[in-house]
Amino acid sequence: MITGAVIVVLGVLALAVPMFTTKDTKELAKIGDLKVTAKEENTHVVPPFVGPAALILGVVLMGAALVRR
Repeated sequence: MITGAVIVVLGVLALAVPMFTTKDTKELAKIGDLKVTAKEENTHVVPPFVGPAALILGVVLMGAALVRR
C-alpha cells in the first residue's frame, strides 16, 4: 500500500514538473591553493508517458493491496 502511494506521488510530481535543471560545479584545474572551477547547468526532461504510467501503476498497486486485505 505504501509503495503504491509513493508511486502515485511520484507520478503526480512527474506530471506537475516535467522538466527540471540541476547545477554542477566541476574543478577544472588545481595548482597549489589556486582552483579553477566551472559551473554547469543540466536540464533533465521527464518523458511524457512516465507520469501517467506511474500514476496508473500506483493506483493499481493500492487497489491490489486493498483487495488482498
